[in-house]
Amino acid sequence: MYNKSDIELKVAEFLLQIKAIKLQPNNPFTWASGWKSPIYCDNRITLSHPQVRTYIRQKLAQAIQEEFGSVDVIAGVATAGIPQGVLVAQELGLPFIYVRAKAKEHGTGSLIEGEVVEGQRVVVIEDLISTGKSSLQAVEALRAAGLSVAGLAAIFTYGFEKADENFAAAKCRYLTLSNYAALIDYAAEHSIIAKSDMELLSKWRLNPSEWGQAPSHES
Repeated sequence: MYNKSDIELKVAEFLLQIKAIKLQPNNPFTWASGWKSPIYCDNRITLSHPQVRTYIRQKLAQAIQEEFGSVDVIAGVATAGIPQGVLVAQELGLPFIYVRAKAKEHGTGSLIEGEVVEGQRVVVIEDLISTGKSSLQAVEALRAAGLSVAGLAAIFTYGFEKADENFAAAKCRYLTLSNYAALIDYAAEHSIIAKSDMELLSKWRLNPSEWGQAPSHES
């Protein structure tokens, strides 16, 4: 049995250590959506660090076995979920497929690449969950192809309520190795951020689309 809270903190430690996650509560990033954010996450950086990559691969495989039971195939979500998915499939000795962001505009016009067998039980792999929209598009594509989606596993989630609502509406279970709450707890405990910034960071997760847009974060 794996200890979920220990894994959450260890993954948070790794992501901060290799700068896959950066925290700047007083100098926020701007996302493509226009949202202001105190956090920037690029889990592709984990692939360049063998110790981190191995830990994530092993823990995702273990979590999938414990939470979802027996599965037939692993599916990655393009693009960042593809390498993570390949690693997990290799760890579990399972076939691998992946879901494109959009169907090919030539050849077969495929949306799903790899050997798809109707009725197979699949777990979807993502690197990061924000609102869950792109992840659930992949889930629906797999369901439309006749696969049974056991659930989705990812490295990290921002912990937005919108994601929980979207996954619940799609009737898709999901798990992550770490999350925003564990991350800021670890960061504060190890003086990566000031404890006085905790309230500011917590407010962002509760209302990310509005955070930082007004002259004061207090609004």
